[in-house]
Amino acid sequence: MKTKIVSYSLDTLPALTKADRARLKALAARPDSEIDTSDIPEMTDEQWKHARRGHFYRPRKRQITARVDADVLDWLKSQGKGYQSRINAILRREMLSSMKAFK
Repeated sequence: MKTKIVSYSLDTLPALTKADRARLKALAARPDSEIDTSDIPEMTDEQWKHARRGHFYRPRKRQITARVDADVLDWLKSQGKGYQSRINAILRREMLSSMKAFK
């Protein structure tokens, strides 16, 4: 039996029907005590102490065309495979540093 995998993004999600909205509204109105978490037990305070935010976060990559000085590109490539990843790491470090400066 062959199964078809359907994938959606936020841009391609089908619109909610009236029935969908009614079902969501009814779920939102239910108290937390009615939620069955027996198959997914709630985390304890001890477990949350060791939680790491963004551990599984992987930003989406986008292909770009950029002009870089030849000597800069040669320097990046001279360090071995993965020069594009190094460019991204350098830019991310600068972005995060800049974001901290503005807080």
